Amino acid sequence: MSSDGGEDNAAPRHDEDNLISHQDNLRESIEELWYLKEVSFRPSPDAALRTLKIITQNYNGPCSFIAICNILLLRGQIEIQPPERTSVSYDYLARLLGEYLLTATPGEDTTAALSVMPATRKGMDLNPLFTGTTAFRPAGEGGELKLFEHAGIKLVHGWLADPDSPEYQILSRTQDYDTSVNLIVEADHLTKGRLLASAEVPAEPEAGGSSSSGGSYNTLSRDDRQKVQDAVIIRDFIDKTQSQLTYYGLFTLASAIEPGQLVALFRNSHLSVLYKPHGPDGGLYTLVTDQVFLNEASVVWERFEDVEGGMSSFVDSDFIHSSPAGGDYAGYTAESALAALEAETAGLTLEERGDAELARQLQAEEDERAHQAREARRARERAREELTASQQHVPRSALPADEPAKKAKRKGDCIIM
Repeated sequence: MSSDGGEDNAAPRHDEDNLISHQDNLRESIEELWYLKEVSFRPSPDAALRTLKIITQNYNGPCSFIAICNILLLRGQIEIQPPERTSVSYDYLARLLGEYLLTATPGEDTTAALSVMPATRKGMDLNPLFTGTTAFRPAGEGGELKLFEHAGIKLVHGWLADPDSPEYQILSRTQDYDTSVNLIVEADHLTKGRLLASAEVPAEPEAGGSSSSGGSYNTLSRDDRQKVQDAVIIRDFIDKTQSQLTYYGLFTLASAIEPGQLVALFRNSHLSVLYKPHGPDGGLYTLVTDQVFLNEASVVWERFEDVEGGMSSFVDSDFIHSSPAGGDYAGYTAESALAALEAETAGLTLEERGDAELARQLQAEEDERAHQAREARRARERAREELTASQQHVPRSALPADEPAKKAKRKGDCIIM
């Protein structure tokens, strides 16, 4: 009967749905499992050199949450146990951080900070002001900022407008990113969608005349026309500073951060650990937490010295320049990752081993993406080197008689994170 056939078909579909749901949950669990890397750190010149483990992150790792935990680890305010542990989960770190907040701030209301922690799995809603390195507007109930406050971590950014720049006067009125974007959206609506398609500031119409821009701009009030002009300037500033950092902001950070200070840096919609070591160097460094450097012991910090990152270089725990053995992705191989998975899944049941097999498959897919990125980068480097070499060794006789030999130009190496 048709009803019997329907029941028979429903059961396999139900099982398949359960399997898909189970695999999705497992995928989320794997994405929330982060490997630990052993580093050395000396918090002050007279302090002993400490060996500790920091948290590395994969592509989908919650950078804000991991940055907070890594700062507390470097300070020695939390500790991952046992020492032989090779990975941690979100749940483990959340308990560790929650316990720290409760014991470090006795008597204070930590409700807002603790309630926002689950949201850190997907990131944080941070709204920087263009007028100060430590200026952020709270989002929602402000739990994000309370989390940093109770953890005793300074949150900074370098997305600042230079007071001598033409856009500063406008940005000092809108102040923060969200308000500035809202003005752009409002101005785009006033111009019926033409603002974002235009690269020029609409001209102010002369008395008795009309604007050269034409269209709906002519019908706007003076206040609305001013909004449009301000929005274009703000839009151009945001377009020119897509890395969410300016040189004025970088120089301000360099002078504002004290030697030995660990802070959380907001940049590129990403949160990282920023540190200024003691000594005559006076430079700024960000902690390297990318999982692809897991087995590169000499890659611990990255020098933070330009807006786009093209001049960055890696250093070790002693802030001595390091050269990764096999390029940006060296030290993180399918073999090492799968070996770690094998060690952690030993003694599992058949069903659990099936889950582990899926975990290995997901890990292999991530390794393949890293491998493809590495090969593409090496191919570009070889092509650039071959082109440079061919230009440098062209015999003079091969050039036209009226054209002098030209010296080949070589761009500086750019490390792409």
